Amino acid sequence: MKLGIVITQTEPETVFNALRLALYAVKQGDEVKIFLSGRGVEIDKIEDTRFNVKAEAEKFLAAGGKFLACGTCLKIRNSGGSEICPLSTLKDHYEIVRDSDRLITV
Repeated sequence: MKLGIVITQTEPETVFNALRLALYAVKQGDEVKIFLSGRGVEIDKIEDTRFNVKAEAEKFLAAGGKFLACGTCLKIRNSGGSEICPLSTLKDHYEIVRDSDRLITV
């Protein structure tokens, strides 16, 4: 299955659980792409003692998952992107929506 996840927020528990699901799906053999949009592009800045979002994101990448991040959203925040938030385009976002068998937005 191709799973697309769109993250638009920085609430630690919600983002952490979306990443847990993404990691689980990758381990099941699914192709998973996460598109970060709006405040979601700030994912690498989330710090919470109960929900280690950065560690979960790194596990997802190491397992073969893929992150893409809204270029406009990054530019508004004066960010050039990072490994977790690679600069992407509206075309990339559209292709995730178009090509996914299932799409989740948080």
